[in-house]
Amino acid sequence: MAYNVDHIGIAVANLEVSIPLFERLLGSPCYKTESVESENVNTAFFLKEGAKVELLESIDPNGVIAKFIAKKGEGMHHVAFEVPNIEAEMARLQKEGFTLLNEVPKKGADNKLVCFVHPKDANGVLIELCQTIH
Repeated sequence: MAYNVDHIGIAVANLEVSIPLFERLLGSPCYKTESVESENVNTAFFLKEGAKVELLESIDPNGVIAKFIAKKGEGMHHVAFEVPNIEAEMARLQKEGFTLLNEVPKKGADNKLVCFVHPKDANGVLIELCQTIH
């Protein structure tokens, strides 16, 4: 199945520092911030010529993003692909032998249902599947 890239996720230590940096870098304002308690993150979104970037800041010192930054430093965290039916895509990927990090889709940022594919099954890249909630 062909996917469209929905966004690139970047782990950052501090949104107050990173939002102005990315506004200058992209020449585009942050258009949305959001707290996603299920993931223990605050997010900030940018859109530049159809490409979306999501900055992720941990709100929990033991959260996934905090652990990622402690291990690897700030940087690219995941690539997200928009899918039309997340449950069907999850079932397909499981049949193909991919390890999913959650059994059912959960509510993510930007009005999406999300599921993650383990990076060990995708050449070290964390893959997010996302479906817009209508």
